This record gives sequence, C-alpha cells and structure tokens, in this order.
Amino acid sequence: MTHDEGPQFENALIDRLGRVHTNLRLSVTDRCNIRCFYCMPAENVEYRPHEELLHYEEIVRFTRVATTVGINKLRITGGEPLVRRDLHTLIAELAKLPGIEDLALTTNGMLLGEQAELLKAAGLKRLNISLDTLREETFQRIARRPGVQQVLDGILEAQRVGFQQIRLNALAIAGLTEQDVVPLAEFSRSHGFELRFIEFMPLSAEDVWDSERVLTGKTLRRLLEEAFGPLVPAKRNDPHQPAVDYQFADGQGKIGLINPVSEPFCGNCNRLRLTAEGQIRNCLFATREWDARAILRGEADDDELRKLLRDCVAAKQPAHGIGADDFEKPQRAMYQIGG
Repeated sequence: MTHDEGPQFENALIDRLGRVHTNLRLSVTDRCNIRCFYCMPAENVEYRPHEELLHYEEIVRFTRVATTVGINKLRITGGEPLVRRDLHTLIAELAKLPGIEDLALTTNGMLLGEQAELLKAAGLKRLNISLDTLREETFQRIARRPGVQQVLDGILEAQRVGFQQIRLNALAIAGLTEQDVVPLAEFSRSHGFELRFIEFMPLSAEDVWDSERVLTGKTLRRLLEEAFGPLVPAKRNDPHQPAVDYQFADGQGKIGLINPVSEPFCGNCNRLRLTAEGQIRNCLFATREWDARAILRGEADDDELRKLLRDCVAAKQPAHGIGADDFEKPQRAMYQIGG
C-alpha cells in the first residue's frame, strides 16, 4: 500500500518502503496452559512477573493512541490470552474505541467453551483457533498435554453462541502432521470454518526448528488437491493478509496457505505487535523493541507514545530474512512475543 492509498491520518504509520501499518497484535500474557514444542519449553517456563505485564487500562490507552495514527484492526494474543483473568472486560473496552473496524482473538481453544459467550457479548468479532490435528496422540506430541476434545468442544460452543467468523490455524510440520491435512480440511468444510495452514517457523523456545521440518505450502496444496480436486484461487479480501486463499473446486469451503518460509509476504506487511510487558515490535522476527511501558507508567503524554510508534515503524526492515545467511533468530520465543 502506498501513502496515497493509506488512511488519511497526518501521522499515519508509514515505513520507508511505503507500507502503511493499520494492524496491531496485542499480547496480554506470556502464560499458557499447554506446552506446544514449536512455541514453549516443556517445563520450568520462566514467566514475566505479573507486575511487569501491562494493566488493562494501559493496553486500552496504548490502543486508543494507536488508533489516532491509523490502527484500525486488533488481535488479542498471548501466550494463551484466555488464561488472563476477566479478559472479556478488556475486549469490551477495546470494542468501544472509535476507529476499530475489526477485533479478533487467537486462542488454543482449551478455555473457549467456558468463555465463548462472555467474549461474544463483549464485542469480539472473530476467533482464530489453533488446531494442528484431530488426533489425541498427535495433539499430545505437539502440546505435551491432553485436550483435543476439549478444544473441539470449545470450537463448537463458540459457533453455538453466535460466532460466525471462526478460523482454524494449523501449523504444518513435516514428518508429523501430513496425515492431518485432509481430516482438518474435511472437518472445516463440514462445519463451515475457514482453515489456514501455516509453515513451521523458527520461533521455538527449544531450538527445534529445522528447514527440513517445514511442510511447505506447495506440498500442502498437493495433498489437498489429491483429496479434493483442484484448488481455485480466491479473491483476497485484504491485500495485506498473509494467506494465499483458495476455494475448493466443489464450492464448499475456503482454505488459506501461509508460507512465511517458502514464500515470504513481507512486502505487504502492515502489522505491529505489543508484547504483554509493553514492548513494541515491528516484526515477528525483530531483534529490537521499543519500550511503551516506560511511557505508560511515566509522566509522558500521548504524543510520546505516538512518537514511539512512528520511530518503531520507521526502523522496520524490508523482510524477516529467514533463509538468508545473516538471519538472526529472535532471542524470544513465540509465547514471549505474541502470535
């Protein structure tokens, strides 16, 4: 997106490549109730002390300021956001902010069944639910905890209480999830969910990533087409979305492939992240952060927050660099950054 195409804000968040930033991912916790190997250590996780995490009032203030420079799309992440107490109260406050056009939540689904109704009433519009497999054995190999049926029950409860936009996100890992590809697609098609497969990225806490473990979008498409026939390219509703979307040939359902490793999409990136303890990141793989918490807890005014946001965006690199000789893996794992 060029400057002319962007939102009409005097201080819109535009980087040196002309990318206009309108999408903010808000992590509310680094804690989680499962231990997926591609994200967290199995045991002895060192969480941030609670007092270091942003209070809900601080998150709302930061977001309100961000809307004045063009942010209009929010996603709540973690860790697992639903382990944070009374999350629906934060969502209700965010939903009231002028200029917010979309408000979504990414969750592992373990607590979704008991919170879905509160989340819907608070004003949450969309759900992204991590579901890598329908098989309990594989679920436990990945999550190192039991619970696939609990996740499935939560998904169906969310649909029952009225969520119409439910997306399932499946991480694709070579040698582990190939046989889950078709069953996940069948499940999504039968229930009217959108499904996205995501290539395995180097953001694990235990350094388990290897390029040989990346189940590529090309391979995923082949597996799907062998089962369902040709995938028909679908129109992208949002030019900045990371997924390449397809319709099934029979018209029943939609599927997306997110290929950050084999087909990077950095040129259209419009996302910023705020970590649970208040650090702004301009890329999932950034090695530098900007300290919003210091401003929020100090005596600086909102203009200082706006300046921090602009400084962060101005320093954004052209691409994440996975696969490049000089690629530097972030010091933090996914659960510490926010998905």
